[in-house]
Amino acid sequence: MSAPAETIGFDDFMKVDVRVGRVLKAEPFPEARKPAYKLTIDFGPDIGVKKSSAQITVHYTLQELEGRKVAAVVNFPPRQIGPVRSEVLTLGFPDENGAVVLVGVDRDVPVGGRLF
Repeated sequence: MSAPAETIGFDDFMKVDVRVGRVLKAEPFPEARKPAYKLTIDFGPDIGVKKSSAQITVHYTLQELEGRKVAAVVNFPPRQIGPVRSEVLTLGFPDENGAVVLVGVDRDVPVGGRLF
């Protein structure tokens, strides 16, 4: 576990735009340095469809990801990860071995909804 981050104000929190999206497509990403998938995620009409690279191969198969709702930061600048331009940061927590477990929602919510 890591130590808590420094205290921030609510205005700082509001600068991070976390939205819910639906995975439209999940593909292998063999060029990644660490095992990862390429995700295509729909965040609704205001944000649109974005791409992400996610190191989630331990707990998820490509088939189970398609159609799944995920949380992602949508206002970070894009990052080039090998041949993939990752436009959003898909969010998760580490399990006891450090493998990523996705953040999700436990009820049906519309894509594009913002975390508050």
